[in-house]
Amino acid sequence: MYTNITISIDSDLKEKADALFSEQGMDLNTAFNLFVRESLRVGGIPFELTPNKETIEAMEEAKRITYDSSVKDYDNLDELFEELKS
Repeated sequence: MYTNITISIDSDLKEKADALFSEQGMDLNTAFNLFVRESLRVGGIPFELTPNKETIEAMEEAKRITYDSSVKDYDNLDELFEELKS
Protein backbone atom coordinates (compact mmCIF):
# COMPACT_ATOMS: atom_id res chain seq x y z
CA MET A 1 0.00 0.00 0.00
CA TYR A 2 1.29 3.46 -0.89
CA THR A 3 0.57 6.87 0.60
CA ASN A 4 0.90 10.13 -1.29
CA ILE A 5 2.82 12.96 0.37
CA THR A 6 3.48 16.53 -0.69
CA ILE A 7 6.91 18.10 -0.33
CA SER A 8 7.70 21.74 -0.98
CA ILE A 9 11.06 22.34 -2.61
CA ASP A 10 12.69 25.33 -4.26
CA SER A 11 12.03 25.07 -8.01
CA ASP A 12 15.71 25.53 -8.91
CA LEU A 13 16.70 22.85 -6.42
CA LYS A 14 14.08 20.48 -7.85
CA GLU A 15 15.31 21.08 -11.38
CA LYS A 16 18.89 20.29 -10.35
CA ALA A 17 17.79 17.22 -8.40
CA ASP A 18 15.72 15.96 -11.33
CA ALA A 19 18.76 16.27 -13.60
CA LEU A 20 21.09 14.57 -11.10
CA PHE A 21 18.81 11.64 -10.37
CA SER A 22 17.92 11.25 -14.04
CA GLU A 23 21.64 10.68 -14.69
CA GLN A 24 21.40 7.89 -12.09
CA GLY A 25 18.43 6.35 -13.89
CA MET A 26 15.74 7.37 -11.40
CA ASP A 27 13.24 10.08 -10.71
CA LEU A 28 12.93 12.28 -7.63
CA ASN A 29 10.23 10.02 -6.15
CA THR A 30 12.56 7.00 -6.32
CA ALA A 31 15.46 9.00 -4.88
CA PHE A 32 13.29 10.17 -1.98
CA ASN A 33 12.17 6.60 -1.27
CA LEU A 34 15.79 5.45 -1.28
CA PHE A 35 16.68 8.22 1.16
CA VAL A 36 13.86 7.28 3.54
CA ARG A 37 14.67 3.55 3.37
CA GLU A 38 18.36 4.18 4.04
CA SER A 39 17.50 6.57 6.90
CA LEU A 40 15.41 3.84 8.50
CA ARG A 41 18.12 1.24 7.91
CA VAL A 42 20.81 3.31 9.66
CA GLY A 43 18.50 4.86 12.22
CA GLY A 44 19.05 8.47 11.17
CA ILE A 45 20.29 10.71 8.38
CA PRO A 46 22.43 8.44 6.19
CA PHE A 47 25.22 10.95 5.72
CA GLU A 48 27.21 13.39 7.81
CA LEU A 49 25.69 16.84 8.19
CA THR A 50 28.21 19.66 8.30
CA PRO A 51 27.11 22.79 10.16
CA ASN A 52 27.40 26.12 8.36
CA LYS A 53 29.44 29.05 9.67
CA GLU A 54 26.48 30.59 11.52
CA THR A 55 25.72 27.35 13.33
CA ILE A 56 29.36 26.84 14.29
CA GLU A 57 29.51 30.39 15.68
CA ALA A 58 26.32 29.79 17.70
CA MET A 59 27.75 26.58 19.12
CA GLU A 60 30.98 28.34 20.09
CA GLU A 61 28.98 31.14 21.73
CA ALA A 62 26.96 28.58 23.68
CA LYS A 63 30.21 26.99 24.95
CA ARG A 64 31.56 30.40 26.01
CA ILE A 65 28.32 31.23 27.84
CA THR A 66 28.30 27.84 29.58
CA TYR A 67 31.71 28.44 31.14
CA ASP A 68 31.43 32.22 31.70
CA SER A 69 30.72 32.83 35.39
CA SER A 70 29.66 36.42 34.66
CA VAL A 71 26.63 35.21 32.67
CA LYS A 72 23.56 34.85 34.88
CA ASP A 73 21.91 31.47 34.88
CA TYR A 74 18.31 30.57 35.66
CA ASP A 75 16.77 27.64 37.49
CA ASN A 76 13.68 27.61 35.27
CA LEU A 77 12.02 29.40 32.36
CA ASP A 78 9.56 31.25 34.59
CA GLU A 79 12.49 32.97 36.31
CA LEU A 80 13.97 33.94 32.96
CA PHE A 81 10.67 35.28 31.60
CA GLU A 82 10.07 37.32 34.76
CA GLU A 83 13.43 39.00 34.32
CA LEU A 84 12.77 39.64 30.64
CA LYS A 85 9.51 41.43 31.53
CA SER A 86 11.31 43.92 33.78
